[in-house]
Amino acid sequence: MENLKLWQQSPQHWCITGKEQSNLKQSMTLQESVNLVALTKYLKHLEDKYAEIKQAMLKKYVPVQRKAELDEEMIVTLKRRDLAENLNKELQFRHQRLQIISNALTSWVKSDMSSSFEDFVEQIQKTKSLPGDEGIVEELLEDDPGKAKEAEILLCYIERFNDLMSLGEYEKAACFAANSPRRILQNIGTVNKFKAVGKIRGKPFPLLLFFETIFSTSHACRRPIDAELTLEGIKCGLSEKRLDLVINWVTQERLTFSEELGDVICDYGEQDTYNKAKCLALAQMIYRDCGLHKKALLCLCKQGQIHGAMEYIQQFKDFTYDDLMQLIKLCPHTELIQCLTREWNGKPPSLSFGLAILHLFSVDMKKVGIKLLQEISKGGKGIVEHLMINDPFFSLENWQEMANICLQNGFDKLSHDIMSILRSQAGVTEISEEDDTVNLMEHVFW
Repeated sequence: MENLKLWQQSPQHWCITGKEQSNLKQSMTLQESVNLVALTKYLKHLEDKYAEIKQAMLKKYVPVQRKAELDEEMIVTLKRRDLAENLNKELQFRHQRLQIISNALTSWVKSDMSSSFEDFVEQIQKTKSLPGDEGIVEELLEDDPGKAKEAEILLCYIERFNDLMSLGEYEKAACFAANSPRRILQNIGTVNKFKAVGKIRGKPFPLLLFFETIFSTSHACRRPIDAELTLEGIKCGLSEKRLDLVINWVTQERLTFSEELGDVICDYGEQDTYNKAKCLALAQMIYRDCGLHKKALLCLCKQGQIHGAMEYIQQFKDFTYDDLMQLIKLCPHTELIQCLTREWNGKPPSLSFGLAILHLFSVDMKKVGIKLLQEISKGGKGIVEHLMINDPFFSLENWQEMANICLQNGFDKLSHDIMSILRSQAGVTEISEEDDTVNLMEHVFW
């Protein structure tokens, strides 16, 4: 009765959840729910449940102070483990060294024993070989066990990597290769192993995983990947149409650039016209880093960065006249030719306008030449005269040829202006075809 009064007077101390209320309704009828005996029985059930939960909490949870004690115990245990591992490695080294000596003694006994055992061991040290020891004799016969330990670690890494590959754990294998000591697993042999796996449906491409891992590790460790692996990685990324990865790898500047690398990216840009500008920008960076200024300049021009190209020409003064003529052949932009044949920042033109026109007509690039003639004809006779006077590389015979080209291609007025200017020049007389030594600018030097 007291329990019932307590339950009735203080319901907040005996909160029944919705689930328990549901269970109560299912197990008790309406008549039982107001029956004192039934309610007392259910109260006993709740008390037992409470005790059970309380006991479970004592087993599953511990005070926060106990966590600190466990942390201290773990630190002590880890120190003991490290000491045991070091001792174990030292004992392993001694065992292996004794094994080498034992094998040497066995081999000496089986031989004719013509020399002393000391001489036999000395010979082993010189040849660095003993049947069954596969090249680690040198390290094990050293006084410093560090070399033997390193050789053992390298062998373990290779074995572990092969195990991961055979188990199909390609992501783990890629991480293992990226973090291998002395980069022993960062080579073409490893690349070929990933290539042999091929593609797996529904899973990332293993070869791409490998390159993603080693390139990111290279950036973190500030160690550039060699040129051969760099080229293979970029080819892999482009073959998977992952230009985003390639841009990230190249701009990290943890790769080894080469001319072939720039060529591969340029070729990809020719196929993927949507991303051509990005590819040209990447290739330009690579070419410039490699000192391939002609190709870097061509990339600038193909991107339409004509002013940047002119600045590049001024910065690197090793471009020859032939280099620039080849440039306008590969990238025949009207704006580029106009910039090259005019003064730039107070400096004389890099190319002769007249020679550029004749060159374009001679290499079957007539359309570009005609477009330039159209631009000149719009400027009137004054522009033509300015070009003729300020072009010391173009002879009188060349201008006569230019006038003929203009006449043949429908630029009658431009042809007439050229001939008129030629006749009006002081000191200029009609010359024969045999005399090719006279220059239009000859009068200037008198």
